[in-house]
Amino acid sequence: MSVFRRNRGGPGRVSVREAAARTGHRGAAEGGGAALLDVRERHERQAGHTPRAVHPPLSALAAGTGLPPTARARPLVVCRTGRRSRHAAEPLVVRGADAVDVIGGMEDRARAGLPVVGRPGGSGTVT
Repeated sequence: MSVFRRNRGGPGRVSVREAAARTGHRGAAEGGGAALLDVRERHERQAGHTPRAVHPPLSALAAGTGLPPTARARPLVVCRTGRRSRHAAEPLVVRGADAVDVIGGMEDRARAGLPVVGRPGGSGTVT
């Protein structure tokens, strides 16, 4: 049974703080932990992103391909506000992943004071 809240068979949902706790603020899976998948467009990620997040194209998520092994079992999916991440997580759940939508997305992450970095490693912004 999943430790994440589920909505009628769809992906679970967690707050940005819960997501940060599950990824250790790093965004990368280590020791079987959750991986953070940032499904925003390239220019959005370049302006500001979570350290070590995985950046798969939405087309790869829909096809179930292109995900690193650490992101296949327990991905946390994030976008700018939470709309795209919800839609992106759904096909992962259908394929058996314990995918979770991060409510509020990167905007809530920035408001919560959690790390958002830009290029190269400096402070970033959410666009």
